[in-house]
Amino acid sequence: MKFLDQAKIYIKAGNGGSGSASFRREKFIEFGGPDGGDGGDGGSIIIESERNLNTLIDFRYSQHFKASHGRPGSKRNRTGANGRDLILKVPVGTQVYEEDNNTLIYDFTKNRERYLVANGGKGGLGNLRFKSSTNRAPKKKTQGKLGEEFWIWLQLKVIAEIGIIGKPNAGKSSLLAALTRAKPKIADYPFTTINPNLGVTSYNGKEVTLADIPGLVEGAHKGIGLGDKFLRHVERCKVLLHLIDLSETNLVNTYNQINRELLSYDKKLIKKKEIIFFNKSDLFENEEIRPKLDYFKNKVGIKFEVISVFSRKDMQKIKKKLIKYVNG
Repeated sequence: MKFLDQAKIYIKAGNGGSGSASFRREKFIEFGGPDGGDGGDGGSIIIESERNLNTLIDFRYSQHFKASHGRPGSKRNRTGANGRDLILKVPVGTQVYEEDNNTLIYDFTKNRERYLVANGGKGGLGNLRFKSSTNRAPKKKTQGKLGEEFWIWLQLKVIAEIGIIGKPNAGKSSLLAALTRAKPKIADYPFTTINPNLGVTSYNGKEVTLADIPGLVEGAHKGIGLGDKFLRHVERCKVLLHLIDLSETNLVNTYNQINRELLSYDKKLIKKKEIIFFNKSDLFENEEIRPKLDYFKNKVGIKFEVISVFSRKDMQKIKKKLIKYVNG
């Protein structure tokens, strides 16, 4: 299924039904009193989160959503039927914004959350409501109120405990596939991953959710390489897993470049827990990579692991470390 993480939709709640202006008409009753019923309320629009959904693709080709109107009142003081509420299903992690795409209305972080986003119009009043001691036969009735209508933005931010970040072709998708049952597209060229992928890995009965965030390039925070769209998926992650290709000429520069993009997008990202893995160790002898690793250790001073996504032993070690970081 194609991933879609942003959609603009138009919503229109139902209008209220009109009140009725009628009078009682029965045999042997010449001057029956008013008996017009109220109109029914219009249906509202409700958004509900669903954990089994992982994309906003349903909103790509259908952008207008309208709830049904309330029915008008009728004689014998019958109230019109209310319009049906319209429930829109979105993935957990969806945020609802006003038309400016900046003002947050609601943030869905749990399964089966509901938010009433547009109220249906109230039904109008029938003429029975206006009967009084001085006006025994009122003809007045009111129209139903209009339901709310406006444009909104839906933005999906992947909810994962660990976000795998790094430059294109660092092996993020391969790592996700090796740790979980996820089946992301994998190939030996940059930007194979153009959408975030999710997977769940487990160790000793504990689980952790990982997200493979598409490769970040210089200027990603400005939108280069669609980086700004990818970076927002990192915001919810508890831990950032930096995956760096050992074939990079300067490991320090590569690590700093990714951090600069995180810092430029949101300073909070740089404060998250981080793990550093150097990948593709199977392609090099220890003597080849030792100088680069020593230089990184001296300059950055952060612990790291050297791995190969094709090593089962390494994958078990990684699982244990990830579970510890998230739950520790």
